[in-house]
Amino acid sequence: MSETIYLDYCATTPLHPQVLEAMKEPLEHSFGNPSSLHREGRKAADLLEHARQQVAEGIGANAPEIVFTSGATEANNLALKGVLKVQPADRRHVIICAVEHHAVLHTAETLQAEGCTLTILPVNLDGRVEITQLRQALRPDTALVSIILVNNEMGSIQPITELCALTKAHGALFHTDAVQALGTLPVDVAELGVDLLSLSGHKIYGPKGIGALYVRSGTTLDPILFGGPQETQRRAGTENLPGIVGLGAAVHIVNQHKPTEAHRQSMLRAEFIAGLQERIPGVIVHGGSVHQAPHVISLAFPGADAEMLLFHLDQAGICASMGSACNAEAIEPSHVLLALGLSEEMIGATLRFSLGLWTTKAELDQVLELLPEVVAVTKSA
Repeated sequence: MSETIYLDYCATTPLHPQVLEAMKEPLEHSFGNPSSLHREGRKAADLLEHARQQVAEGIGANAPEIVFTSGATEANNLALKGVLKVQPADRRHVIICAVEHHAVLHTAETLQAEGCTLTILPVNLDGRVEITQLRQALRPDTALVSIILVNNEMGSIQPITELCALTKAHGALFHTDAVQALGTLPVDVAELGVDLLSLSGHKIYGPKGIGALYVRSGTTLDPILFGGPQETQRRAGTENLPGIVGLGAAVHIVNQHKPTEAHRQSMLRAEFIAGLQERIPGVIVHGGSVHQAPHVISLAFPGADAEMLLFHLDQAGICASMGSACNAEAIEPSHVLLALGLSEEMIGATLRFSLGLWTTKAELDQVLELLPEVVAVTKSA
């Protein structure tokens, strides 16, 4: 197999050619500081605000509600820490769920170490939060609930609209990490009802090092970075204009492709899983079949070793993962799969394949031909 087959779109996506083209203007020509009053500054500011409008339109928001950050990790930190910093002493309770990305999980744990109280909701076998669990966890001192929209390891879609409505009825704010949702699912902040929502550029064919936080008008949060008055005093630092322009273009592009891509990737996912089940008896699909993102496939091959599977696949030019790329060097088993009640042995036999714009049926057919042999080799090793 001479060419690479890339099936790790959840980790990062290739830069879309149209995004690269859009970024050439600030990289090659409009180099000014958007805060400067001269013509070069004004040109840069115009590009900045155009990108802000693109991001806002892509999620059904208003442009002033978009805060650009260095990525979703910073956006998640700003959402949680920024909100809790302005809460009174009697409203210091935070609720998250057990399958959050580490950017939310570790931020919430840091807040707990600083004196906040933290509740981590369990999930069902499909990886979803039950409404009753949140209802029982909400308290008079709850300030913020943060539930991921689409889990990055198994693709489960949370009932955000219902969870958010319940949260708002109790007077608390609601944040969602929508990083893995924007590429294939409808994301509309009005329909979801959320107060805060995090985005990442490099998960939607944009550049790395750029993200955004949606902050509903009227929602108060303090900055976590200090310096200049950029981003209406919510995020200090000279703006990463090429990245911001790239993010705006990426949001615009994925929204154009989304209706057809969601269906196409869903069909590819179903065919790939059916092909594996036919070729490899006993393969286990994590998560449900209904509330499931179309681009994420989490599978266990009982008796096989996932690290060895990845090694052999990589040798054949196939890029997959064992779960979150942010946790690829960790020895500990996936906290997401542990939350499902899976054994460490089962977790150690789990791979994630994730699809994207340039994934083809022919590529998946090649993987289907190779994978049974690779699984057999690792089981006998």
